[in-house]
Amino acid sequence: MIRAATEHDLPEIHAMIRELAAYEKAAEQARATQDQLRAALFGEHPAASVLVAEDDATGDLVGFALWFPRFSTWTGTRGMHLEDLYVRPHTRGAGHGKALLAALAAICRKHGFERFEWVVLDWNQPAIAFYKSLGAELLEEWTVCRLTGAALEQLAAQAPPLAETGR
Repeated sequence: MIRAATEHDLPEIHAMIRELAAYEKAAEQARATQDQLRAALFGEHPAASVLVAEDDATGDLVGFALWFPRFSTWTGTRGMHLEDLYVRPHTRGAGHGKALLAALAAICRKHGFERFEWVVLDWNQPAIAFYKSLGAELLEEWTVCRLTGAALEQLAAQAPPLAETGR
């Protein structure tokens, strides 16, 4: 079963985020706390939304998909960015990942989103094969850029003052 996450699901979502980070060989980078997730997902102005996959037999959470809207200046429309898709290893192959992606595709269609995008690590061949089997196009000519830490701070220090707009 696929459903929208609730605050009650936060401990399991948090645990799965840490499991995903460990799988991606980046456990030390998964620093988000349950309180941060609560504010980001269920606060006054949510930054993202989460669907969860429940095992039909046990009711246990076995996967999640965290997403947020994006905007394309080229199409003039909103789209969806999938930040995380994770299915616990012992339940992989049972259709939970496909069901989560299908539910997200249905949300895209419902809201008129023209693009549904995400990134995948180039070494994650099982995920790449899975995405390709669903018809996903891998945009190999695009490279993800990221500023963090000292580089982010150094660039921010060079910013001119922003004019007030009255908004």
